[in-house]
Amino acid sequence: MGCMTKNPAVRRFYSRTLAASSAYIVLIVSIALYFYKFRPHGLLAYVLAVLPAVAILGNIIAIGLYLIEDKDEVQRSLMVELLLWGLGGVLVFTSAWGLLETFMHMPHFNPTYTYTVFWLFIGVGVPFLQRRYR
Repeated sequence: MGCMTKNPAVRRFYSRTLAASSAYIVLIVSIALYFYKFRPHGLLAYVLAVLPAVAILGNIIAIGLYLIEDKDEVQRSLMVELLLWGLGGVLVFTSAWGLLETFMHMPHFNPTYTYTVFWLFIGVGVPFLQRRYR
């Protein structure tokens, strides 16, 4: 999935992912600053706290739409494989960290970072797929 593709499904995926990821970053930063400055409570605090998850849902929808829209089976297969890299990496990482917390008294892993760890493992998988499909 090169950056300068003529495939319209890939271009739509890139724009949707960029929009969802940008929304996530803006929401996380602005809500954190809002909580720091105004210390909301009650229903407003709950709504604001989960609002960035809507951007994550937007990213999941973008991936699903890409898998539906792209007609290139190889590209879809590569995307699924990258998703497996991300999910598998998150599963191993969080399980290992949990075991370290249990037996070695490591500091608690904040689940808020799971989304970021997922994308980091997808990034780790990209060079392996590129090398395999040269």
